[in-house]
Formats: sequence, C-alpha cells, structure tokens
Amino acid sequence: MRLTARDFAGDWLVERAIADRLAGQAGRFEGRARFDPVPGGLRYVESGSLRIGQGPALAATRAYLWAFGPDGVAVAFDDGRPFHGFQPGQDGAGTDHPCGADLYRVTYRWGDWPRWEADWIVSGPRKDYSLHSRYRRA
Repeated sequence: MRLTARDFAGDWLVERAIADRLAGQAGRFEGRARFDPVPGGLRYVESGSLRIGQGPALAATRAYLWAFGPDGVAVAFDDGRPFHGFQPGQDGAGTDHPCGADLYRVTYRWGDWPRWEADWIVSGPRKDYSLHSRYRRA
C-alpha cells in the first residue's frame, strides 16, 4: 500500500503510551493531530493532554512538516531542521535521528489502515524511554 498526502490530510485522534526507564515512570498522551496542506507536503500539529507518573495533566503540543517525495516522507521539525524519514504505507523502520549523544529510532505499522502506529525508542546517556503512538481518524 502506498499512502499519499491526501490519505493523511485532516483530523486524527492520538493515544500515546510513554515508558521512561531512566525516571522509572510511565506516562500517557491523549489528543488530536491535524494534517494541513502546505507547499511541498503537510504540516502536522498535535495537541492534547500529557500526564507523566502521578503528576498533573499538562497541555502539550508539537508540530512537524511532512514532505512527500519519490523516496518517501521526509519529516522536519516545525523550524525546518531535518528529523527523520519513512515509507508511508510500508511497515518497518524509519531513518534514525541522532541528537547529540542520544539516538531516536522509529518503526511504523500501517496494517490496519486507516489506523496506524509509530513506536519510538530513545536511548543515550541522558535518555532511555519508549513511545507507542496509535492514530485513528477523528
């Protein structure tokens, strides 16, 4: 299955489980993601409620730029710095993202489209956590 920008455009519900092994805490994010067309692709904006451990729920938001090309999707931070890439609709690992001494690794799963998942493993001297995100149409 080959997915295009049109397949992602619009609103999605997001649920994310967080396991922070360094801090010994679990967390959860629940919210919405919206993909809006921009020149060259889509702008992804996520907002919702984040709770870590027994702490209070906090408002959380983040944004990325998704550029669709013949080699897949190139994801950039909202300021244009490169983040990672992946093949939309093809299960498997995306490209790694080194951040100083820390390393971000992602795996995507599309088998239940239009539901999809992304798993991040983040490791390094300052970080040791995983994120399991599930997306479904709003």
